[in-house]
Amino acid sequence: MHQTHNTLPELVREHSAVLLNRHLAAAIDLQAQIRHAHWNVRGPGFIGVHKLFDTVSNDVGADADRIAERCAALGSDVGGTIQTAVAQSFLVPWNQKLADVAHYGFAVSAVLAAFSQSAREAAGRSATFGDSVTADLLEDICLRTDQNLWLVEANMAPHNDKTQDEAKV
Repeated sequence: MHQTHNTLPELVREHSAVLLNRHLAAAIDLQAQIRHAHWNVRGPGFIGVHKLFDTVSNDVGADADRIAERCAALGSDVGGTIQTAVAQSFLVPWNQKLADVAHYGFAVSAVLAAFSQSAREAAGRSATFGDSVTADLLEDICLRTDQNLWLVEANMAPHNDKTQDEAKV
């Protein structure tokens, strides 16, 4: 840890830095996965989903920056390289063979949900060891990630085997 006037005990700052660097790696991976979807998605509804993925990717990038800056403010080194992200991300590796809107929508939804769940759990852990600011940051990131998950899922066609007439009965 670097010397700082931050008043949190060093052990608390170290615990927070571990959580933050882990989520930074995942955020870098998440942004790259969504960018991949943005560049490669095809099919009906393309332009809307293409633009949505661009917006979501930018939000994830902004969150990665906030995570990195909090980590640095605590006096820690920040592991923000692609190599670090590859080595430390907890997200499931991307299926490079996806192509259409429905498949990309499902895949992006899955990684957003996994990232949000982990951020939620990390917020709880950081609160228990005494870093409420890191907890608040992670909860805020979870809130935005959940909102983006909702937007992605809302753009996907519902999977309903019933016809509209059958659904009315």
